Amino acid sequence: MIGSWPLMLALWGAGLGAAMQYAKISVIYDLLGTVYPEGGAALGWLVSAIGGVGVLLGVVAAMLVARIRYRRALLVALWLGALVSLGQALLPPLPAMLALRLVEGISHLAIVVAAPTLIAQIATNQQRGLALTLWGTFFGVAFAVMAWFGRPLAIHVGIPALFAAHAVYMAAFALYLSPRLRTLPQEGEVPAFSLSSVIATHATIYSSARISAPAFGWLFYTFCFVSILTVLPPYLDPSIRGLVMGAMPLASIAVSMTLGVALLRKMPAVQVVIAGFAGSALCMVWLWLMPANAVACLVLAGAMGLIQGASFASVPQLNQTARTQTQANGAMAQMGNLGNSLGTPMMAMALAGWGYISLPILAGVAFLCGLVLHIFLAGLRRNI
Repeated sequence: MIGSWPLMLALWGAGLGAAMQYAKISVIYDLLGTVYPEGGAALGWLVSAIGGVGVLLGVVAAMLVARIRYRRALLVALWLGALVSLGQALLPPLPAMLALRLVEGISHLAIVVAAPTLIAQIATNQQRGLALTLWGTFFGVAFAVMAWFGRPLAIHVGIPALFAAHAVYMAAFALYLSPRLRTLPQEGEVPAFSLSSVIATHATIYSSARISAPAFGWLFYTFCFVSILTVLPPYLDPSIRGLVMGAMPLASIAVSMTLGVALLRKMPAVQVVIAGFAGSALCMVWLWLMPANAVACLVLAGAMGLIQGASFASVPQLNQTARTQTQANGAMAQMGNLGNSLGTPMMAMALAGWGYISLPILAGVAFLCGLVLHIFLAGLRRNI
């Protein structure tokens, strides 16, 4: 099964299911008040609960996935996700729904750690850049699918139908992948797991210029991506607002899968990420000089697309073993959830205090931080 595109596409499909665990709540957030009228501000935790689990347990999840074995962990996570979605379809009381979201966070983490590690192992050297760039689109594609199909399903059939459809999706991929993953080569030794090993693994990851580099870049990317898409719409011309906001994720995916893949054939993934950060920072200057310009927004989305795909492609380029790749993917899950959790609240507070100008300044500084940090870590690697 080495080099099997059907299997790699199925693993990407499993990743879409994991991203839908975020997206299915986000796209119906305004509808949840009718289900939980007493929820108030607590409804926000339905969105952020998964992110909190990721911040706390991203690296721990990577260790557990390696110990349980990637194939087994992925299948268990898919079945767990299906069961949780079935429970959510019953629309239980809010405290129970919040508890289900926390459990769903564990399912989400296991998938986003195990699936890209398996893809990197299955892909040939020629396929790896394209395969991991494709994996990097899973969040954007999932949000687009949920916006186009999930939200209308919830509106016209009911919120339970959306959760039930997601449960069926997760179960279908578990059934498809189960016999096919058994044909993969045996994985290496089972790593130890204890409190001391958890502390030691965190120290190993974040002291390594190779293991931590994708994650640190991913922190600043996720800080900007979701927050910009969340706070930008009110500043856009209402006549093109929907068109621009729908086109931005698509532009990001399109650039990632075309220019991004072409660049990965010519240069190391980290250099593509640096180019993406540089282009994104320049776009923030453009958006400062021409506030909420539609073309600048689309070019920004394209520049962020370079960061998106190449960040995942950099994991196997910088880390040769399955164990260090898993650690890098766990760190990306941890830093990505931290970026998602911090980005929108910080951007919203800045906008409330200083208005539109804070958007290009705050995002521009974040993009520059990602660029400088990648250059710094590359220098450390050259000196080792």
